[in-house]
Amino acid sequence: MGLVLDIVPNHMGIDGPDNHWWWDVLAYGRASRFAHFFDIDWEPPDARMRGRVLLPVLGERYARALEKGKLRVQAGDGALSLRYQDRVFPLAPDTGPALAAPPQSLAPAELDRLLEQQHYRLTLWRHGDTDLNYRRFFNIASLAGIRIEDETVFNEVHALICQWLEQGSLDGLRIDHVDGLRDPDQYLRRLRRLAPQSWLVVEKILEPGEFLPSSWPVAGTTGYDFLNRVGGLFVDPAGEKPLTDIYIEFTGRAAEYDDIVLEKKRLALRQLLAAEINRLVALLLQISAQHWRYRDFTGRELRQAVIELASAFPIYRTYVQAEAGTISESDSARIREAVAHGRTGARIDPALFDFLADLLLLKLRGPLESEFVMRFQQLTGPAMAKGAEDTACYCFNRLLSLNEVGGNPGEFGLTVDEFHAASAEAQAHWPDSMLATATHDTKHGEDSRARLSVLSEIPEAWRSAVERWRALNERHRSKNLPGRNMEYHFYQTMVGAWPVTLERALAYMEKAACEAKTRTTWTRRNPIYDRALARFVTGALGDAQFVAELEAFVAGIAEAGWINSLAQTLIKLTAPGVPDTYQGAELWDLSFVDPDNRRPVDFALRRRLLNEVPHLNAEESWRRRGEGLPKLWVVRQALALRRRHPEWFDARSPYFPLQPKGDKAQHLVAFRRGGAITAVPRLLASLSRPTAGSGDRPGQGTLGVAQVDWHDTGLELPAGTWRNELTGEWAQSPFARIADLLAHFPVALLSQGD
Repeated sequence: MGLVLDIVPNHMGIDGPDNHWWWDVLAYGRASRFAHFFDIDWEPPDARMRGRVLLPVLGERYARALEKGKLRVQAGDGALSLRYQDRVFPLAPDTGPALAAPPQSLAPAELDRLLEQQHYRLTLWRHGDTDLNYRRFFNIASLAGIRIEDETVFNEVHALICQWLEQGSLDGLRIDHVDGLRDPDQYLRRLRRLAPQSWLVVEKILEPGEFLPSSWPVAGTTGYDFLNRVGGLFVDPAGEKPLTDIYIEFTGRAAEYDDIVLEKKRLALRQLLAAEINRLVALLLQISAQHWRYRDFTGRELRQAVIELASAFPIYRTYVQAEAGTISESDSARIREAVAHGRTGARIDPALFDFLADLLLLKLRGPLESEFVMRFQQLTGPAMAKGAEDTACYCFNRLLSLNEVGGNPGEFGLTVDEFHAASAEAQAHWPDSMLATATHDTKHGEDSRARLSVLSEIPEAWRSAVERWRALNERHRSKNLPGRNMEYHFYQTMVGAWPVTLERALAYMEKAACEAKTRTTWTRRNPIYDRALARFVTGALGDAQFVAELEAFVAGIAEAGWINSLAQTLIKLTAPGVPDTYQGAELWDLSFVDPDNRRPVDFALRRRLLNEVPHLNAEESWRRRGEGLPKLWVVRQALALRRRHPEWFDARSPYFPLQPKGDKAQHLVAFRRGGAITAVPRLLASLSRPTAGSGDRPGQGTLGVAQVDWHDTGLELPAGTWRNELTGEWAQSPFARIADLLAHFPVALLSQGD
C-alpha cells in the first residue's frame, strides 16, 4: 500500500503559539527572520498600521475589552505574553522591561501604551474582512497566506516532505488549493524537481469548457471534473423543462443560475473579500498616478471596476506570468470575455475597463503593474468559490444533485456521447488523473446525488409530492417563513439523504440558510428567521403523516438511486484515471456537506461486511442492498480485477466506447479498456413499469431493474468468451443481451479469457 500526502502550500494556521514562524513575526515584526515568509503588507495606506499586523480576534471593541480587564499581561517560561480569553500573543522583547508596574496590576491606560509598542494590533473580529493587511485563505483570518514563490520559503515549507520523499515514505502528493498560489506553474515545476517520480495531482476546479494547463507537470486534477461528468449521465435532459417549471411555480423564482452567481460574487467581493479589494485598489491608485489617461479616477471608481471585473470572470482564475511578460491565448480570451461582460453589466466609465484590460493583458508594464496582475489572479478564485459553490449552490435549488463544486447547476445532464468524448480526452491527455465521486467539500454524498437525479426522470410524480407536502406542512411555517426556496431545498435534501435524524437535519438546514446569505448569515444572524426555520424542520420531521409520505416516496425511487450509485461507482473504478473512494463511501454515502461528511467512519462495520463478502454471491449482496453490500461488492470485485490485470487500466490502455444496439440503447453506457468491458444502465426510472396499484406515485411500488423490459437491446462483444466479474456468469460473442447481463445484478463488468 502506498501513501499519498495532502498538502496545502498556499497558507498555514496561525491560531496560537504552535506556529513558531508566526509567533516570531508577532514578537519581532519586520525584524523577524520569518517576516518575508508571510504575505503581509507592512506599508498599508492606514499609517497606524505601518510595520504592524492586524489581528481581528476580539469579540468586542478594543476599548471595551481593555476596560473590562479581558486583556491581561502574564508571565511564564521566562517571558511576558498577552492573554485574551483562550488566546495568547507574544510581547516584543524590548517592551517588557519598560513596565512601570507588575503585569497583573496594569491600568488600562498603561496596558494600552504597552500594546501600542507591539508589532500587531488587536481589533474586533469583524474588521478582518475589511482591514486585514495579510493575505489569508478566502475570508478565514486564522489561515495566513505564505509566500511559497520565494525559494527560501519553499525549501523551508517542504523540508519534512523532502525528507519523507528521500526515505521512500511517500508515493504521491495531492496539492490543495493550487489556485491560491501566486504562480502555480512555478510552484509545480519546483515541486516536480523535488519529487521527480511521485504522482502529483492538484485540487483544481475546472469550469465547463476549461482545461488544465498543459504546462503543469502533474498527473491531473483531484477529480471534481470527473465527479460532475459521471453524475451528469444520470440526469435526464427531458426533465429540464418540467423541473424548471415546478421550481418556478413552487418558489416564485425565475432567476437564472448565472445571474445568481454574478450577484453572489459581487456580494462576496464587497463584504467577505473587502480587505483584498482594498489592497488592489491601493495598487491601482499608485499605478494610475503614473498614467495620465487614468490619473483622475477615484478609489471608489477603481473599487467598483475591480469588483465588476472579478465578478465577471467565467473561470476561477488565469495564469498570466506578469514578471516574465507571458500570457497564453486561452488566458487572453478569458480576460477579454470578462472585460466585455463587465462593460455590459455595470454603469462604469468604459475607460476603467480599458485600464484594467491593458493591465491584465500586459499592455501596461512595470513592477507595480505586475504586482497588480499577480494579486488580481489570486482574488478571482476566492470570489468564484465564495460566490458560486459556497453561496449560489444554496440559492438555486432546481435539482440539488447538480449543485456541486466544479459543476454548473444551470446545465442539465450529459449525453452518453459527450461522456465518451470526455473520457477519451482524459485518456489521451491526463490518463493518471484522480477520479472522485465525493470529497471533503461535496455538498451531498455521492449516493444522495445518485438518488436525487432520479427526480429528473419523474417530474410529474415529484410535482405531485411537493404540492402535497407544501399543503401538509403549511401549519409548521411562521409568518411565511422559511421562504419557499428554502422549503424546496429541504424537501430535496430529505429525499436524497433519508433516513435523517432531526439533529442532522437541523444542522444542515442551518448551514444551508447561512451559506445562502439571503435571510441570515453566519456573521449576521436573523433570530426570527432562524427560529422559524428550526420550527419548520422540527415540525415537519415530527409530523407522522409527512414522514410517512416522505418514506413512501423515497422507497419508490431508492432502487433506481442505488442502481445509479453502482453504475457511477463501477465507471469510476474502470474509466481512465486513478479511482478515489472517499472515507466510508464503500457503503452507501448519504451524508451532507461538512462537517456531516467528516463524521467518524464505522470501520468495524466495514470489516465485518468485508469478511462476509467472500461467502456471498451477487444476488445475495443485492438482496441486502439496504446495508450497502452491493456497493462493497462492486468495489471489491473491480479492484480484484485491476490487481490481476493492471495493464488493462493503466495510462497506456486505450478507451473504446461501445455502442449498444436496440431500442433502449440510450439507456446503457458501455466501454472497453484492455480485456475488460464495463456496462451500466442509466435513466431506469423512466423505463420502469410501476407495480400494480402504484399509479403515478413513486412509493406505492418500486422502480428499477426488475421492471425494465430491455427487449432486444444488447452489446456486440469482441471475439472470445467473457466472464462477468460481478456474477460469475459467462457471455459469448458476438452479441450479449442486456437482459441477460443484468439479470442477477444491476451492472456488469466483463473480463476476457480470465
